[in-house]
Amino acid sequence: MTERSSRRQFLAAGAAAGCGFWLGSSLAPLRAASPNEKLNVAFIGIGGQGRANLSGIARPDVNVVALCDVDDQRAGKAYEQFPGARKYDDFRRMFDELESKIDAVVVSTPDHTHFHPSLMAIQMGKHLYCEKPLAHSVGEVRKLTEAARQKKVATQLGVQRHTLGAVHRAVELIQAGAIGTVRECHAWVGGDRGMPEIPRDTPPVPAHLNWDLWLGPAQPRPYHPTYAPYGWRFWWDFGTGEMGNWGCHILDIAYWALGLTQPTRVDASGPPPHPQTTPKAMATRFAFPAVGDRPAVELHWYHAKNGPPILSEHKLPHAGFNTLFVGSDGMLLCGFDRFRLLPEEKFRDSSMPAQTIPNSPGFHREWINACRGGAPATCNFQYSGPLTETVLLGNVAYRAGGGFNWDAAQLKAEGNPEAEQYIQPVFRDGWDV
Repeated sequence: MTERSSRRQFLAAGAAAGCGFWLGSSLAPLRAASPNEKLNVAFIGIGGQGRANLSGIARPDVNVVALCDVDDQRAGKAYEQFPGARKYDDFRRMFDELESKIDAVVVSTPDHTHFHPSLMAIQMGKHLYCEKPLAHSVGEVRKLTEAARQKKVATQLGVQRHTLGAVHRAVELIQAGAIGTVRECHAWVGGDRGMPEIPRDTPPVPAHLNWDLWLGPAQPRPYHPTYAPYGWRFWWDFGTGEMGNWGCHILDIAYWALGLTQPTRVDASGPPPHPQTTPKAMATRFAFPAVGDRPAVELHWYHAKNGPPILSEHKLPHAGFNTLFVGSDGMLLCGFDRFRLLPEEKFRDSSMPAQTIPNSPGFHREWINACRGGAPATCNFQYSGPLTETVLLGNVAYRAGGGFNWDAAQLKAEGNPEAEQYIQPVFRDGWDV
């Protein structure tokens, strides 16, 4: 039996069952588009952030060959804008019918449906842009990171603020030693979103939505508008809370500036964990070992309405900022568009270090160039995979009711048996990989 006919059989079985799935390696060779050739890109998820990614990537040198979404209403404007693109609601059928016509894939679906289309694309040798967080569980992230390395595809995680000038300058200040040796960093997101009410009614599924495909690998449950199109973010079966929503963006600053990779200890606290919904607040601590000339680092993450306690201790604002580096010679308070060296009187006459981080041609353009054989995009999975694993480990510790020592090589949480159930994914029947 050929590989392609095998996939067709599984697709047919999946259509009959409503949830079937198959993943396997592809015999199609990896091919980088030449500079004078249009890049053929398929988009999976084209509402919300997917719409923004479509607008950012659909340039004159890019051919939008396919648009895939389970919600015809959310996808409608994109369908109108690109009438020549093939339309699908099931990415598996799209891959089966268009495999040879696709060079690259963009995945912008809810967190719980990142993994399957992303892994399938990589195994077929397609370049991949995926929205943050890279996947729904640590185990899924590791599989995607390793698959991308093995297949040598161009990747980019949707951490778009990585290109901002103020972020570059903050990273340069830390790396130049402006505040001395950094052993402590605090990062946060404000607000108190989370823990939505459990639905008590079961309204009908809208005609424009394929609810079974929206659920994908998640366990079956009745449709409710509290889940789709946006509220999914605050349900563990579908999302990763504010930690997953903002963690990759904000912790990117510390990860980059301090050269972090994998923590060896993770601790978390917050309100009593709910089995279904993400918290309104939480605090997480990651311990990173010393590497080379960099000492051990403690990285703290907070989902806190008014910021972390250390800001109050130093009478510092939280609005407009999201990261505080604590060094031996001072502190750096920064956000995505601003930074401040502290104490201000000490650094009033200080000059900026030489610019070492080149300006980006644009976050989406980085990936397009990488697909054409250029330099790797700055948030390729070899960098952003470990970043995402750390973000998701914070949720693991919170849900497990406490901390653990982390064996990154073995994906093992030592000292807290409750944590193991949240590291590897559990898919519903027909979606096993």
